[in-house]
Formats: sequence, C-alpha cells, structure tokens
Amino acid sequence: MGNELLFFDLMREALWIAARISAPMLAVALIAGVVIGLFQALTSVQEMTLTFVPKVGGMLIVFWVSMSFMSGTLVDFFQHEIIPKIAGN
Repeated sequence: MGNELLFFDLMREALWIAARISAPMLAVALIAGVVIGLFQALTSVQEMTLTFVPKVGGMLIVFWVSMSFMSGTLVDFFQHEIIPKIAGN
C-alpha cells in the first residue's frame, strides 16, 4: 500500500509542477488570443495568420525568458524528490 501512495504523491507533485511551469506560456497565449480576437471583432479582419503568428511569437519570447525558471524547477524536483526516492531515502 505504501508504494501506491508514494507513486500517487509523486504524480500529484509532478502534475502541479507541470502546471506551474506551463502557466506563463499559457497565460500569454490566452491574453494574445483575447486581444487579437477583440481586434478582429472590431475591425472585421478575419485573417488566420493574424491569430497564429503573435501567439507563437509571444509564447517563444516567454519561453526564452522563463527557461531558467522551468529548468530550475524540474532539476530541483528531480534532485530533491525523484532521485532520493529511487535511492531509497
């Protein structure tokens, strides 16, 4: 019974970390989508690339800026949670 609880606890923590590290990029995509959608509704411009290119550009910029946060969070999780559990500590 203990192994299942350990597994589910690690999975819960991993999902929480995945949500935290993806939140900045998802927030930028959401904000860009809403702003561009409002612009398209106000100007009646229905161009598909108008929605795609700014979202991808914004997400790339946010990914580049928050890359150290993402990798640091994952490294910390593996060093302090996963590796000690594998080693039996």
